[in-house]
Amino acid sequence: MEPNIETPKKKSNGALVGSIIIILILIIGGIYLASTKVKEAKDQANINEAQTTLPADNLSASDNLADIQTDLNNNADINALDQGLQ
Repeated sequence: MEPNIETPKKKSNGALVGSIIIILILIIGGIYLASTKVKEAKDQANINEAQTTLPADNLSASDNLADIQTDLNNNADINALDQGLQ
């Protein structure tokens, strides 16, 4: 009789490597989405801030009530006042 000689079976690491690649892709995608959301939030905050501030060069430095009323009439956009609250 011939002796049974078993040849060593090779392990396949394909499933492990594939899983690691998929996990890395998911992590990179999550980081990308998070950074995009943060950038969009900052851009929206800058837009809201720019819309709600009045330019100081158009305002007079006087404390006279007539000058203050003139500044309000020339620069106030009543409809834009509650845009920042929405």
